[in-house]
Amino acid sequence: MLTLFLALLVAAPVQAPDKPSRRDVAERSADPADKVICKRFQRIGTLVGSDRVCKSKRDWDRERDALRQRDHAISCGVSDVTGRC
Repeated sequence: MLTLFLALLVAAPVQAPDKPSRRDVAERSADPADKVICKRFQRIGTLVGSDRVCKSKRDWDRERDALRQRDHAISCGVSDVTGRC
């Protein structure tokens, strides 16, 4: 009986490593700007409350650029589209 078990164990085919699923391949090949980034913001008026906001990297960058342009226009005192002072 033991000999039969050992023979079957030796004769068993070696399993190949699993191929990556379609989802894994899709996530790796996606544009880095589509990566979702979550940030936690402290809620004003409370010591323990916070809000979690999740957006794509592209959305965070777009929001940051819009704030910079707005702040620059306010500091220069111009509402010019070119953004020059």
